[in-house]
Amino acid sequence: MHLSVHQNHSNMTLQIHNTTRREVPEQLLSDAVLLVLETEEFTVDSVVGVYCGNKMIQRINREFLGHDYPTDTVTFRYSKDREVDGEFYISLDVVRENAARFDADFLQELLRVTIHSALHLIGYDDQSPEERAGMQEKEAFYLARLAQN
Repeated sequence: MHLSVHQNHSNMTLQIHNTTRREVPEQLLSDAVLLVLETEEFTVDSVVGVYCGNKMIQRINREFLGHDYPTDTVTFRYSKDREVDGEFYISLDVVRENAARFDADFLQELLRVTIHSALHLIGYDDQSPEERAGMQEKEAFYLARLAQN
């Protein structure tokens, strides 16, 4: 397992773990999370992002959400204030499948799901069609911002 730790302040950490053999751009993923949090005026207390395969994410879905299938992401938000404490899991297998299904670039889909997870960490939800549309607008906004850097 590869671990990358990025600190943006003295005792605040953002950790990116990759449990797969597939290479992922840890710094870019970390930058994407920080871009969302900082632009939305949140700070990092402790955030852990785990990039895994279907087996791990399906187990998490089964244990914590009660459904026995893999999803692209599962996010756990532990804080209710503007200092973010939480973790997210992203299945690289599902990201790859979705990129192929939607004829998208793998990296773009990976960044989109990472941004989506960061939005969940700060309280955005996607249960209703309106909430989903709002999150999709935010995802597009942050993908465009990342492309400018």
